[in-house]
Amino acid sequence: MNWIHLTDIVAIDQIIRDSFEKPQVIFKHSTRCSISSMALNRLEREEAPANANFYYLDLLKYRNISNELADKFNVYHESPQILIIRNGECVYDESHQGINMSEIEEQVTA
Repeated sequence: MNWIHLTDIVAIDQIIRDSFEKPQVIFKHSTRCSISSMALNRLEREEAPANANFYYLDLLKYRNISNELADKFNVYHESPQILIIRNGECVYDESHQGINMSEIEEQVTA
C-alpha cells in the first residue's frame, strides 16, 4: 500500500481538485484504537486499486484535518473511517468493520 500521508489541511483542496481526475480515498486512523488497527491491517493485506489515490490520516496528530473533512464533506466523524471523494464530493463513507478493500474497489471503479 502506497499511502499518501495527509498532514496539511491545505491538501484537502488538492484532494478535491484531483477527485475530478480520479477517486481519492481517505483512511482516517486512530493509532490508539484496536478496531482502527485491524481495519488498517485488512487494507494493507490487499492490493489497492490503481485508479485511486489513497490518503492516510493520523487522527491523533491531525484532528483539525479530520474536523475539516467532516465539515467540508458533510460526514459524521468516525474512527476508523474511509471516505471516497469523487468530483469534489464525498460519494461513499464507511467505518469500523465495514471497511474492506473489495468494497472500496467496487466504489472507485463505479
